[in-house]
Amino acid sequence: MTNGQSFVDFYSLLQVHPQCDLKTLEAAYRDLAKTYHPDHPETADTDKFRRVLEAYRALKNPAEREKYNVDYAIHTGFSFEIPVNETESERVALSDDEAHRKILLYLYKRRREIASDAGVGQYSLQQMLYCSEESLEFHIWYLRGKGFVEFTQDGTLAITVAGVDHVISMSQTHVREKLQIEQSRDSGGETDED
Repeated sequence: MTNGQSFVDFYSLLQVHPQCDLKTLEAAYRDLAKTYHPDHPETADTDKFRRVLEAYRALKNPAEREKYNVDYAIHTGFSFEIPVNETESERVALSDDEAHRKILLYLYKRRREIASDAGVGQYSLQQMLYCSEESLEFHIWYLRGKGFVEFTQDGTLAITVAGVDHVISMSQTHVREKLQIEQSRDSGGETDED
């Protein structure tokens, strides 16, 4: 972001929360890089692949990420300060929320691509999230309890109608938030020039 370059929201590019842990950051990078890689003709996008790689390289090193976070806070108004009353459990909950979102998006994509065989094995989900079996069991327990996922007859996990509705709702909310941020930046930029 120095040397005259304009600010780029690397967290948005990688679709992660600015306070996500390194494991979540790596998982997001691997998922997006695989999607946009030139070896995948259906989803290949070399420009997006390059930007995802640039974002990951900038954020994977703790010292570089700390420098970027200062710039990020200036441009977005996000506060990296942890409130005094925030506990480790609250940070874990943010990470869990990210994992639930990724599982649902992954299962949604699978359902859209192969509706007749939409189930995904638990090992695949565990590999995607880079998490322990215990963590995955928690995520499955939660998502099943909400009615967002179910086990198929083959013992694989698939998204339900309620899960599809939830993914669509999340996506709509995300788009609205991005528009509000962009509008806020645009109006803020005009005010500064006056």
